[in-house]
Amino acid sequence: MKLMATMMVSLDGVYQGPGGPDEDRRGGFDRGGWTAAHADAEMWPVLVSMFERADALLLGRKTWEIWEPYWPQHDDNQLGHAINTLPKYVPSTTLKDPTWQNTHVVDGDVEAAVRELKAKPGGELQVHGSGVLLRWLLDRDLVDELNLRVYPVVVGDGLRLFPEHGESHDLTLVESRSIPSGVMLQTFRPNGRARFASADD
Repeated sequence: MKLMATMMVSLDGVYQGPGGPDEDRRGGFDRGGWTAAHADAEMWPVLVSMFERADALLLGRKTWEIWEPYWPQHDDNQLGHAINTLPKYVPSTTLKDPTWQNTHVVDGDVEAAVRELKAKPGGELQVHGSGVLLRWLLDRDLVDELNLRVYPVVVGDGLRLFPEHGESHDLTLVESRSIPSGVMLQTFRPNGRARFASADD
C-alpha cells in the first residue's frame, strides 16, 4: 500500500483544532474551528474520493481520541461509514482495549509495523491529521504522498506541522488546485532532504 498523508493547515502552518473550539485545547489553545469560515460544498467529493482509495487508516493517538466519540454517531454517510469500517492502526503505549470497531493498537516497533502495512497489497494506507505522527513518518521517509489542504487563514497560535527546528524535506509538487472558498489542495511527493546552496549556483 502507498502511505498517503493528508492534513488541514493554515497559512502559518497550524494544524491544531481545525474543526471546532473544543476539538484540541492542548497548551491552552483557544483558536479552534479556524476552517469553519471556509466551508465549501466542493470539499465533500474530494474527501469521498480520498476515502474510497483507502484500505486502512494510520492515526495518531490524539486524532483517534477526537474521532472515536464522533464518527460512530455519524455512520449514515459515506465518510462516516468508511471511517468506522476501515482498519484503524494507532501507535500507542497507553491505549488499551479500544472498543471502536476495527481499531488495532501498535505498541511495539512502530516503524517495522508501518513498513509491514505498506508491504501489504492494496491501495492506500492513509494518515489523517496526526501531526506528531506525520512528522515522525516524514523523518523516516515512510510517506509516499503528502496532501495538504491549505486554508487562507493565519491562526497566529497553536501546534504547527513543521517545528522551528527539525529535519529538512524536499518535496515535488504533483498537483495543485483551489476551490471557491480559497482552500488550496496541494499534493506533494517527498523527494529526500532539502539541498542548500547559493541562489546563483
